[in-house]
Amino acid sequence: MNAAPADQIRLLDLQALDVRLTQLAHKRKSLPEHAEIVSLEGDLAQHRDLLVAAQTEESDCAREQAKAEQDVDQVRQRAARDQQRLDSGAGMSPKDLEKLQHEIASLAKRQGDLEDVVLEVMERREAAAERAAELTGRVASVQAKVDDAVARRDAATATIDAEVATVTKEREVVAGSIPADLLKLYDRLREKQGGVGAARLYQRRCEGCQLELDITELNEVRRAAKDEVVRCENCSRILVRTSDSGL
Repeated sequence: MNAAPADQIRLLDLQALDVRLTQLAHKRKSLPEHAEIVSLEGDLAQHRDLLVAAQTEESDCAREQAKAEQDVDQVRQRAARDQQRLDSGAGMSPKDLEKLQHEIASLAKRQGDLEDVVLEVMERREAAAERAAELTGRVASVQAKVDDAVARRDAATATIDAEVATVTKEREVVAGSIPADLLKLYDRLREKQGGVGAARLYQRRCEGCQLELDITELNEVRRAAKDEVVRCENCSRILVRTSDSGL
């Protein structure tokens, strides 16, 4: 393949723009905020799970407390009725009165046990409420950190995307000035050779593979016409000759 030396040199400009686009894509993908957000969102999910568990426990305790208080009230009402019967003593034999006294004593003990249950449930409910309040604060704090990291990531991404747009336009201009067959060869090699399709021959060294050409390879390049598109024997990339090639 033949191409004007000026067209071949423009490949270096195109290559520099493609390298910059690759760097920008890597930079965008590697923003530290990405890992920060993933870590924070993991913490946020964990705190939210703990908050739901605390709120569920508080709700369960509330129902348990309401049931225990209802049981206390029922025992209290029954004891009050028995006490009224005992106080009146109407139509009751001594044996019945004694039996009623035992029942009132039993109800008093039952009421005391149930009140202890109410107190225990209230303590658990209060503890769960405190944990829920604390976790609500933690969730809000971590969410604020997530929002901040997302804002920083979006700002950095916008800056990178703006540069990508600028470089892409520059690439379109440069690519449009290169002959189609030469551009096709460059793009094919660039895809095959890790993003580098053309490299400068500098001081007898290919800047694509960083290997120095041996004497036989150098002589072949020296004999090649100026408009001949030469390739590196080692990496197959297009070798662009300049005044610094050492030929």
